Amino acid sequence: MIDAKQKKEAKQNFDKYLQDGLIKKEKNETARQMYLKNAELSLQLAEECMISPLRPHLWIVVLSYYSMFYIANAVLLQLGYKTGSKIVHKVTSDALIVLVMDKIRKGLLEEYEDAKEDALEIASVKSEEIIGFYSMEMDKRSRFQYNMTETIQEQKANTSLKRAREFVIEMKKLLPEFKPAFKRGESL
Repeated sequence: MIDAKQKKEAKQNFDKYLQDGLIKKEKNETARQMYLKNAELSLQLAEECMISPLRPHLWIVVLSYYSMFYIANAVLLQLGYKTGSKIVHKVTSDALIVLVMDKIRKGLLEEYEDAKEDALEIASVKSEEIIGFYSMEMDKRSRFQYNMTETIQEQKANTSLKRAREFVIEMKKLLPEFKPAFKRGESL
């Protein structure tokens, strides 16, 4: 849940980001279209990975998150804001809270945060664990592979993909090229 404290912090951060040039008032249709294309491609690849016999659950989580990240940046550009290259994921998250919170349901922003956390949890491993795994069994590579059952990995991947689908649908409603389709009740 995004509470009042988080909203206040996001607003303070956002103002500082503007001041420091980490996000700028800028429209860039080429970049917006690129983000939109990357969002759709990331979501499509996540869907394809879901049915892959390789069962690449980590990549489903990562691709799902990036589909959300890209569509969020497309919406920010539509609103006239372009993120820079430094701490871009945090800048995007705070900008969503400040600029988009009132435009979409609160739950969608929470799903963005949860997906980001899932991706970070799965992708990052403490250095002590890496050394411990290596010294005990050379074939162990990460906490994701060895401390989560296949079922849990699949559940996290399914959850991330579901969140990404819903997030992308809701964010597209904020983009002009998709507004008529949603008003007519068409699917994407």
